Amino acid sequence: MTRFTAFDWFAALAVSLLWGGNVVAVKMAVGTLPPFLLTGMRFAVVALVLVPFFRPRRDQMAAILALSVVLGIGHFGLLFVAVGGMDSASAGIAVQLSTPMSALVAWLAYREALGWARAAGMAVAFAGVAILAGEPHLASPIPLLVMTASITCWAVSNVMIKRIGDIDPLAINGWVALFSFPMLLALSVFLETGQIEGIRATGPAGWAGLAYTVIGSTLIAYTLWYRLMARHSLNRVVPFTLLGPGVGLVGGVMLLGEPLTWHKLLGCGLTIAGVAVIQLLSDDKAKEKA
Repeated sequence: MTRFTAFDWFAALAVSLLWGGNVVAVKMAVGTLPPFLLTGMRFAVVALVLVPFFRPRRDQMAAILALSVVLGIGHFGLLFVAVGGMDSASAGIAVQLSTPMSALVAWLAYREALGWARAAGMAVAFAGVAILAGEPHLASPIPLLVMTASITCWAVSNVMIKRIGDIDPLAINGWVALFSFPMLLALSVFLETGQIEGIRATGPAGWAGLAYTVIGSTLIAYTLWYRLMARHSLNRVVPFTLLGPGVGLVGGVMLLGEPLTWHKLLGCGLTIAGVAVIQLLSDDKAKEKA
């Protein structure tokens, strides 16, 4: 087992901070830019940066095109829609459903055993997000439902990526972005209004939020993440992502002036506890197989 170097610790913490702050950045940008337009712009820049340098095999293109629908539109598109309808702290907490949802999808796709303890962890995590539905500053539970759909698409996309086979992860990012951004811009044209006005009204904070999602949470964070994945097991690095909800909570309160309520604190605590149980049990299971 490769030991964590000082750089590995730095990389893991940096990824957690960058991804945790992503919901705050999206919230800053989606205040004036329609969510599908914002997501399309994000992917257009990512494709411009990555596609010239990374190319999948020809026989992988069809799978990546299908992945772009599930991951690009289903996950990222709906994620930006959900964040637009809720505060960043609640969004950062709800995103942690990715762990229990991934366990559920793995059970359905591969018949991986859940066990009563992991099932209980999933229930606790979902209960934490359910508490957020009672958040007094959340106008409607619909954004939480959209977020759940987004996370479900993310979990399904992981299965699809696994079935693609050997491929550079940055090639996936670049070509999913290339296939996704025209579809997202088309959705924006048909489903959204005020695109030109939104672009004109976007100030430095909004453009900084867009730049953060491209440079910080995509190019830098994913590059560091894939380096960690190449050196260490998933179960050793994924627990660092538990820092994300705390970063989103603090960032939302300090940068956006969002209120701090008991719903958020309790929901955050339960969600992190449930995710931690799933991660720890997954780690124990991996050690037993080793």
